[in-house]
Amino acid sequence: MSNPVSPSLTTPLPEAATVERWREDFPILHRRVYGKPLIYLDNAATAQKPRQVIEALTDFYENRNANVHRGAHALSTEATDCFETARTTVARWIHAASEKEVLWTRGTTEAINLVAQAWGNAFVKAGDLLVATQMEHHANLVPWQMLARRTGAELALVPVRDDGTLDRERYRQLLERRPRLVALAHVSNTLGTINPVAELIAEAKAVGATVLIDGAQAVGHFPVDVQALGCDFYAFSGHKMLGPTGIGVLWGRQEVLEAMPPWQGGGEMIAWVDEHGFEPNELPYKFEAGTPPIAEAIALGAAIDYLRQFDRAQLAAWEAHLYRRLRDGLVAIDGLRLLADLPPEEKAPIASFHVAGTHPADLGTLLDTQGIAVRVGHHCTMPLIARYGLPGTVRASIAFYNNEADIDQTLSALSRALERLGAPAP
Repeated sequence: MSNPVSPSLTTPLPEAATVERWREDFPILHRRVYGKPLIYLDNAATAQKPRQVIEALTDFYENRNANVHRGAHALSTEATDCFETARTTVARWIHAASEKEVLWTRGTTEAINLVAQAWGNAFVKAGDLLVATQMEHHANLVPWQMLARRTGAELALVPVRDDGTLDRERYRQLLERRPRLVALAHVSNTLGTINPVAELIAEAKAVGATVLIDGAQAVGHFPVDVQALGCDFYAFSGHKMLGPTGIGVLWGRQEVLEAMPPWQGGGEMIAWVDEHGFEPNELPYKFEAGTPPIAEAIALGAAIDYLRQFDRAQLAAWEAHLYRRLRDGLVAIDGLRLLADLPPEEKAPIASFHVAGTHPADLGTLLDTQGIAVRVGHHCTMPLIARYGLPGTVRASIAFYNNEADIDQTLSALSRALERLGAPAP
């Protein structure tokens, strides 16, 4: 499955001066760690924030901090307008049919748990089959395990092949059992594999399954059209696409959301309440109990506005170029195992690797002392790491604001770290 923005070897790469202008928008890239310039390659965990997003947060708190939808005063009106404008921005970004289909959450994890609780408790019963995959983040696995325990349903996982792709034959075998739900990662946070979700969704819908897509690793790297995909739910986080933490989105098909009961009670989700009961509000407020993440939602809108200025095919081509440079350096290292060594144009810019005779934590620590931020461990994908028989991996993940020097210095630092650990070096 190729990157949906279709970056190719012929897509013009940005000039070095252009990349440096991009980097100027990110204040944190100017700091030093242990006396060395920061090289940030943990973008799959969280992306850094451009000045425009930081300013959006500051502007809200300095100029229009108030609760939304309730106050009969100017600040509340302004806050509400900015808050709902951000919802419209998100709806257009993912090509939702209506703003009513865009629900604010605290992140991808809460979005998936909302579906598991509200939809799952209402529509899943004993004996039903739930299908996920072996590569899922725990946030798209544990909620379904919990739902299966509550209801007596069965959860089955689609295996991952040695090359990091899904076992499509096993997937089709599971679909023959007509599952109630199929939950899939758009992009693996550990492997970088881009799953052919449009095809997988179509196959699942053909047997009547409800389909949820975890898009946390997708929306920051390529365009997403939820209507074209054909899924029922799409979940993602703001902080992985230049926005702040504490804000996420659950998109749901309107008719599916209408059929679901509310999840939490209180605040804006109430149309009316008396001593004997209540009536839930209309969409999207039906699922937004309590004070929402107002500033965070506005700042996510600012992040999307920021991303709109770019040619996303060029950004993807640049990320693929940097990944190729990193990959070529990694595979030259004796004893290094690179998981999901797919062509750079066919995966997100994520490199997960393990070097024989070393522990990932030791490598990560030594890289950190040289100013290089990577992730080590199981990356919240324990079943996937166990499938490869590893204690964990080092994960380097790239964003468009990285440059060639980041890659070259990381490879040099890795060589020095391996020498210190007594492992093979390039």
